Amino acid sequence: MKNTPDFFERLVVNLLQRIGYGGTVEDAAKVIGKTGDEGIDGIIKEDKLGFNMIYIQAKRWDIDRTIGRPEIQRFVGALAGQGASKGLFITTAKFSQQAYEYVKKQHTTKVVLVDGMTLAKFMIDYDLGVSTVSVYSIKKLDSDFFENI
Repeated sequence: MKNTPDFFERLVVNLLQRIGYGGTVEDAAKVIGKTGDEGIDGIIKEDKLGFNMIYIQAKRWDIDRTIGRPEIQRFVGALAGQGASKGLFITTAKFSQQAYEYVKKQHTTKVVLVDGMTLAKFMIDYDLGVSTVSVYSIKKLDSDFFENI
């Protein structure tokens, strides 16, 4: 939360690349976010060939803030302005029930909402901004191994 909005937008694109979006091509993802970005902060290829693009809105807002349906409607409008069919709205805040319901009703534009708690889980799962301190391995006897010798 102490970093800049630009940092947060780059973090989101880096996370998506770690998850597997964008492939390995240099221009697989780009951060756009700036004044006049028309509501789109980034674009990432859904696959290595770039058949589909996912448009990203990344909002670094207070964790206690709730993002409602109007904000998601604006994002869907921004997607329509780009001719996009897929969008990701990712935030450090949370979404209202009305926002989730609105997204479910969208048939021409697929929108995925990722709140702050889910974002944190993804960052941990994909080792972004975290370091592994210890790994423990617990062993048990494999009785099948001894029966087949």
